[in-house]
Amino acid sequence: MISPRAYRSTLRTQQAAQTRTRILEAAAVLFSANGYQATTLPAIARQASVSVETVKGTAAKAELLIAAFEVTFSGTEAAASLTDTTAGLGLLNLPDDDFVDGVVARISQANLDSYALWTVLLGASLSDDIVRDALTGMLARRAADFRALVDELTRRELIDPPVDRRAAADELSFLMSPESAQQLVAQSGWSPDRYREWLRAAVLAL
Repeated sequence: MISPRAYRSTLRTQQAAQTRTRILEAAAVLFSANGYQATTLPAIARQASVSVETVKGTAAKAELLIAAFEVTFSGTEAAASLTDTTAGLGLLNLPDDDFVDGVVARISQANLDSYALWTVLLGASLSDDIVRDALTGMLARRAADFRALVDELTRRELIDPPVDRRAAADELSFLMSPESAQQLVAQSGWSPDRYREWLRAAVLAL
C-alpha cells in the first residue's frame, strides 16, 4: 500500500514535471519568435500561465534556452547521445533496408522543429558563457553521434569503409544539421517535403 506521504510526493513530482514542460514549451515559442535578448522571464511566465517566481525557480534564462532547444530537437534534455533521446529511440533496431530512411526522417524532422531555436542558441553563445559552454558540449556530442553513424552504416555494409572516418562524419554532420534546414526551408522557401527528399538524396550520394 502506498502511504499518503509517498502519494503526495509522487503527485508533486508529476506536477513539477508538467510545469517544467509548460515553461520549456513557452520558452521555445518566445525564443524562436523574439530571440534571446528580447525574451524575458515575465514573458515566459505569461506564455506558460505561471508566476515569474515559478519560472525563476525552474531555471535561469540561459538554461531555459538550452533545455528548450534540447527538448525541441530530441525530446530529451542533456542526453549523452542521439540514441538515448526520443528522436533516436529505436533507430538501431531498424532493418538495413529502412535504416537510412529512418535516420533521415527522424533527423530532418528534428531539424525542422528546432532550427529557429538553434539560430538563437548560436547567437546567444556569443555573449553568454553558460550558453557557449552548453553549445560546446552539444557540438561534441553531435560529432560523436555522426562518427557512430558512419560506423553503423559501415557495419551494415550500406557504405564502403571510409578512408577518413572523421571527415565522413563531418560531412554527414554538415548535411544533417539544423543549419541546412534553416537555410533551405526558412531562407530559400523549400517545403519540408522537398527538404527531406534532398537530405535523403544527399546522404545516399555521400
